[in-house]
Amino acid sequence: MSSSIAGYRKAYHQSICRQMLRISYDKKRKQNYVNLADCGNKASIEIADRLADNLCGLNNVFQAKVAGQTTGTLFEALTKDFLEQAFGLLHHLRPGKWVYSTQSTISDFEQYEHLAYVKKVMDKDPALSAALKGDYLIMPDIVVGRMPVADEEINKFQKIVDEENIAAFSPLRKANLQSRNPILHASISCKWTIRSDRSQNTRTEALNLIRNRKGPLPHVAAVTAEPLPSRLATLALGTGDLDCVYHFALPELRAAIVSLNNEVALDLLDTMINGKRLRDISDLPFDLAI
Repeated sequence: MSSSIAGYRKAYHQSICRQMLRISYDKKRKQNYVNLADCGNKASIEIADRLADNLCGLNNVFQAKVAGQTTGTLFEALTKDFLEQAFGLLHHLRPGKWVYSTQSTISDFEQYEHLAYVKKVMDKDPALSAALKGDYLIMPDIVVGRMPVADEEINKFQKIVDEENIAAFSPLRKANLQSRNPILHASISCKWTIRSDRSQNTRTEALNLIRNRKGPLPHVAAVTAEPLPSRLATLALGTGDLDCVYHFALPELRAAIVSLNNEVALDLLDTMINGKRLRDISDLPFDLAI
């Protein structure tokens, strides 16, 4: 596979087609549907069928179940792998030593390490915990962190820092840190599909990141494979909490909706795209380089 964004995107879709996309059977309605769809929503079923056909060829989609929890975990892992590969191609635009994880809490990172202490105190004091209720130590689906830089690297081409009282507090300088935790660069929520409760959870996590940081705000984004524009809108429309929502196959989704002549869905999709609230997964590595 070509070492390009397009090549990695194609490999990402091939992995999703092979490991995740499935044909399910709804006994109540006596019909097949792709497991991206809401089986009770006709438009969702139609769009998901066309989207799967555009990506994999519908005849190539297996008729076997994938457990719901397994689907979410797989989607996170495959998306993380794509981002790590694609963002790596942009190292000349955004140099640094980067770490990627699907198993980290935000207290593992410099801007949020104080939250581990907050939780420790709250765990010992039920009254305080009740008064300040909230899940402070969230575990984002995917995190991207940047490692602090040693003075030797900072001074690689010329002497930039040498005195202890110069740039003595910036977490980018490794010499300043006791814990030497990475700096949280991006927190990415992954949703295979979107339901109203899931979109609210994503927004709550984003607000937690905004309010509880000590330092720069990381990129806060969401990646989804949801086929229905009205469901995408519950997460994408509006501003302030998420940077942007990224669809795992936006051109293929739009082509599916165009082929169905669904003008309402197409109008809403284009509103999100033109309003800079919805982008393709291939845009995310470039946005992380900003």
